[in-house]
Amino acid sequence: MANAGAFYRVTFDVHMPYAVQRRLLEAAARSQPLPSGTVVRRVVLGGRPTERITVGATVRPRTVLYLHGGGYTTCSPATHRSLTAFLARETGAEVYVPAYRLAPEHPYPAALDDAVAAYRELGRPAAIVGDSAGGGLAVATALRLIDQGVRPPALALLSPWTDPADDSMPRQRDLVVNVPHGRRSAAAYRGDADPHDPGYAPMYADLSGLPPTLVHVVPGELLYEQVLRFVDRLRAADVDVALRELPELWHSGHTQVGIVREARAAVADVGAFLSAHLRAAAPV
Repeated sequence: MANAGAFYRVTFDVHMPYAVQRRLLEAAARSQPLPSGTVVRRVVLGGRPTERITVGATVRPRTVLYLHGGGYTTCSPATHRSLTAFLARETGAEVYVPAYRLAPEHPYPAALDDAVAAYRELGRPAAIVGDSAGGGLAVATALRLIDQGVRPPALALLSPWTDPADDSMPRQRDLVVNVPHGRRSAAAYRGDADPHDPGYAPMYADLSGLPPTLVHVVPGELLYEQVLRFVDRLRAADVDVALRELPELWHSGHTQVGIVREARAAVADVGAFLSAHLRAAAPV
């Protein structure tokens, strides 16, 4: 844990160029194991390079769209490959992980446009999962799809960042992220957008109509209070929401699923939730 904290402090230093952060995160991810039988195929979805991940049989009746975290400025399908492979095993699904465009090169709404295009191109019901910024992006994607007449069967949000411009953090850092880096990434992604634009900050959206939603959060992480406020808004909108607090983990600790027992249990919980709702959504 101490080594991990030191790595994140260096990587997410507010003065570190994004290009260097991206390289460091991808290099660190290479040590993460994959479950036996993992098959990673490179495809194009919604015009973006995408990893299609399966474990065992490569044709599956269930589909998951995974939107990686990284503050909209870092990370990739490669940084989340271990997590998405274990998720594929737990759900028995094809898991698609698009390399959506990152800020500051591509500010809002580039990531949202890419995620919606990827989902539409799948052409079949798919659950949407995301961690951190990817969790906020998952909500924004589902809301835009619903506006277009398409309702995903389920959402799983792992410490979702639903209000990037929120400046009311009660502490300056947790094990992984820190406030200066968060402010920098939030501004890079926002560009010229209104900080309360519901596509940028789903905290301010009309959440009614969202599908059954699972939310994971870690007590003590920077986003803890924000996530609880978002869950309150989901409940006020009559969304079927389940909240799990994971005191043994840390922000986006699910990415350590291959080496940390508590992360594996958390991913198994996500898998069970998604499997139940994907099974219900499958055509007879």
